[in-house]
Amino acid sequence: MDTSVTIKDVAARAGVSVGTASRVLSGNPATSASARERVNQAATELGYRPDARARGLRSARSHAVGLLVSDVRNPFFADVAHGAEQAALASSYVTLLANANEDTAQQDTYLEAFLTQRVDGIIIAPQGEGSGNLRALERGRTPLVFVDRTVEGFEVPSVTADNAEGVDLAVAHLAAQGHTRVGYIGGPPSVSTGRARHDAFLAAVARHGLDQDPELIAVGDFRSASGSASAAALLAADRPPTALLAADSLMAVGALGEVRRRGLRIGTDLALVAFDDIEWFGEIDPPLTVVAHDARALGERAMRLLLEVIEGGTGESVVLPMRLVVRESSTGRPAD
Repeated sequence: MDTSVTIKDVAARAGVSVGTASRVLSGNPATSASARERVNQAATELGYRPDARARGLRSARSHAVGLLVSDVRNPFFADVAHGAEQAALASSYVTLLANANEDTAQQDTYLEAFLTQRVDGIIIAPQGEGSGNLRALERGRTPLVFVDRTVEGFEVPSVTADNAEGVDLAVAHLAAQGHTRVGYIGGPPSVSTGRARHDAFLAAVARHGLDQDPELIAVGDFRSASGSASAAALLAADRPPTALLAADSLMAVGALGEVRRRGLRIGTDLALVAFDDIEWFGEIDPPLTVVAHDARALGERAMRLLLEVIEGGTGESVVLPMRLVVRESSTGRPAD
C-alpha cells in the first residue's frame, strides 16, 4: 500500500472533483453510478486507503445545525427562528441561520454552504425543490426537517400548522358577521402554504354559502407590496368585497396601507382578517383580528424533531392547531 496516495490523486485518476471522490469513498449515495464506479476503480488501481484518524474526525458531530427561513424580514419567521434556536441551545447545539429570501436560487446557495460547514442537520422552510441541492440532501440522508412548508414528492418529516382549520375559522367568523363577498389575498401557488390556504378558502366559502366569484381572489407573494397591490385590485372591482382575508402578516400590512390610502375605515367600511399574530397587530387602531398559530412552537418542535432524526429516529410529522383571535377589525356588520 502506498500511503502517499491522497484523495486528490484518486479524484484526478477518476476525472471527478475531490468533493465527489470524498462522497463516494465515504459511502454518501448522493453521487451518480458512473462516478462511483470510476472513483472506486481509481482507488483500487492506486491502492488508496483512507486515513482512519481523518475519517474519525469527519464522522464526529459538529453540534451545529442549519436553519434556513423563507424571509428574515417576516416577523413570523423571526419567531420560528427564535423557537428553534432556544430548543437547540437547550440540547447544546448552535444554530446557523440563513435567509432564502423567498427564492430557490438563494435557497440552493445556503444549502450548499450548510454542507460545507458540516452541520449535523438542517431545518428549512422550503421555497420549492430548487435546482437539486434539496434532493441531494434527501438522497444523502442528511438529517432534514421541513417547517411551516413542505415540498411535494419529498419524504421529509415536517412541522406545519393546520391551514384548513385556520382558513375555515376566519371565513366562518366573517360569514357570522353577515359578509357574503370576502376578498382573499393568497400566497404564491408554488409554495405549499400558498396552495393549501387557497384550496381551504375555496372549500370554506362554498361550505358557508358565500359568494364564489373568482374575482374575489388575488395572488400575492407573502410580501407587503403584493398585499397592497392585491387589495387595490380587489377594492377597484365593480362589486368590491366587504371583507378581506390576507393569508400572511406582511401582505396584511400592505393591504392595511392600501385601505387607509383609499380613506376607508377598517372595522367600519371594511373588515380585515390577517394570518399570523405579530406583536403589534393587537396595538393598532383598530386592533386586527388574526388567524394565530404559535410560530415559536413551530420552530421549537421542528428543532426537537431534527435532533430526534440526528439521533437515529425516524421522526413523525406534526400538525399544530390554529385559533382565531377576534378583535375590532372584523366585528362590524357590512354596509347594506
